[in-house]
Amino acid sequence: MARFPYGSGRIPNFAGASKAAEILATLPAWRQARTLKCNPDYAQMPLRKLALQQGKTIYMAVPRLQGDKPFIQLDPGRLAGREAQAATIAGAARFGRPVGPEEMRHIDGVVCGAVAVREDGARLGKGGGFSDLEFAIARSLGLIDESTPVMTTVHELQVLTEAIPMLDHDVALTHFATPERVVECGRRRRQPAGVHAGLLKEEQRTGIPLLARLLARLPRQEPGEVGRPN
Repeated sequence: MARFPYGSGRIPNFAGASKAAEILATLPAWRQARTLKCNPDYAQMPLRKLALQQGKTIYMAVPRLQGDKPFIQLDPGRLAGREAQAATIAGAARFGRPVGPEEMRHIDGVVCGAVAVREDGARLGKGGGFSDLEFAIARSLGLIDESTPVMTTVHELQVLTEAIPMLDHDVALTHFATPERVVECGRRRRQPAGVHAGLLKEEQRTGIPLLARLLARLPRQEPGEVGRPN
């Protein structure tokens, strides 16, 4: 069921990804969203293409959140028929505009990648932690709130019944779709309210300019505490 690009250490692309995107797009949470934060992985490329074709603005994080403007804005009004190209990683860099958080609009929905999911909203990523960190930064800056939908698409083989461990900084799904069905996740835990400063690695603290600026605005925290700017 795997599709290009193959191999471990990534969010897997899968047969039926376009169909799963079409099914997810039937959700009211998707239809009502005008602005989305999306992951750059191949598996969700059909979702990004569909969002742009439907006139939704997309924000994608640059790799490892580098630079003073660590997000790329894709404005459907500026694409003029190039939505499919802009939905790719290379196309986003070519047709998008680097922006900082002060230039971003409130985010109506989050699209993330997943290696595995459960129907209760638990999600397993590829282990880098950047999806959760991006969410935490956006939450700390007021771009995302507790009610913001968090969605993804997966193959049925990625839907587990066994437990997926979820830590305090992990973001839970509200919805996911497979090529066969859409699931509204029940018993959803509260989302992270901001950056867990005590859980950050030193290279994250010093190597991500936006995060360094944000931490300077946060009150001093003990390990594991959640912080938002004053």
